Amino acid sequence: MAKKKGADAKKVTLKTAKKAIHITQEGRRRLTLSNMGLTVFPKCLFKLSNVDELDLSRNLIQTLPANIGSFTSLRWLDLHSNKLESVPESIGNLVGLTHLNLANNCLTSAGLPSSLGCLCNLKSLNLGLNQLDSLPTTLERLDHLQELALFDNLFAKMPEFVQTLRNLTKLNVIRNPFTYAQASGERIKREKAEQKEEVYLVHESSLCKRCLRKCKAETERVLRGGRQGGRRGDRGDMFEEKKKTFSGLMTPNSVAAVTQDVWRIKAKKHQPISALH
Repeated sequence: MAKKKGADAKKVTLKTAKKAIHITQEGRRRLTLSNMGLTVFPKCLFKLSNVDELDLSRNLIQTLPANIGSFTSLRWLDLHSNKLESVPESIGNLVGLTHLNLANNCLTSAGLPSSLGCLCNLKSLNLGLNQLDSLPTTLERLDHLQELALFDNLFAKMPEFVQTLRNLTKLNVIRNPFTYAQASGERIKREKAEQKEEVYLVHESSLCKRCLRKCKAETERVLRGGRQGGRRGDRGDMFEEKKKTFSGLMTPNSVAAVTQDVWRIKAKKHQPISALH
């Protein structure tokens, strides 16, 4: 018997629906039937002609009745986190709707009717967490729309009509294919902007004569600059800065010469060699 009672608890009767109605701070009559394990839209709700807000979120509803549009008293409809694959054409009759939440369902673009564009008073539309890759172009008629959520869908590009929604103040399109592409492009641009100069080592035989002359000239310029910058008031110290070591060639201060040829030149200028230690 307990099991049967638990199963009946998921069914909504007109009596239980009336008990679930409460008045909001704005003075609206809200019917909350959220997270009740419902698999079908309770038909008894159509007898409640004075309900302003309906919350059927977090259920298992797969389809909406074709006459959902007869629920004309609705101003606020929350159907997020169900199993909806489509929305009936008659939803366009709910012209009083200001908030419509269809997020986290199984909606495809083919399941969205063009009649959504008839919801002329709509201020907030949430279509996130679905399988949408396009939207009905009729949505451009939603002149009062202020908030639009399209996050976690399959959009390869931003719907063009979005730019024409003059009162839109909030737009969420994160985690769509086109946002990943934009993020990747911005990252590449940022990396290029921050990229430091890189040095590539090539054999001189791989260079053309012009490039080879440039490289040799640049090398000579760097060497001259290093020698000049390394002076400490004594010509004998001009080769002391950042030199490479060569086995068996020792300078007075144990710093290696640039090349063996340079060392020989220096040694001749500082005769006698026997004085070195």
